[in-house]
Amino acid sequence: MSADEIVIERRNRVTHGEYVASFGKDAPAGRLTWTLRNGARDAEHTHVSEATRGKGVAGQLVEALIRDARSEGFKIIPSCSYVAAQFARHPDWADLRA
Repeated sequence: MSADEIVIERRNRVTHGEYVASFGKDAPAGRLTWTLRNGARDAEHTHVSEATRGKGVAGQLVEALIRDARSEGFKIIPSCSYVAAQFARHPDWADLRA
């Protein structure tokens, strides 16, 4: 694994969860949190540490959420402004929007 490789850990609970990004064994570089609402995952907040901004961390977090939505069959409520902006940039994700 290169020092620049982003590792995404999924922490899913029944009603909420998060995706946590890091560069290997470093401290978390960012996270995307969600809460279950009416059967969909409400992506509420994305945060990237100041030290790792501009390295694609937020984008990788959203892409992990999208991959899981496709493979697990859930819909996404993009409450987070960053997630909403990514949905606007990717019209091919429209089928995943709740």
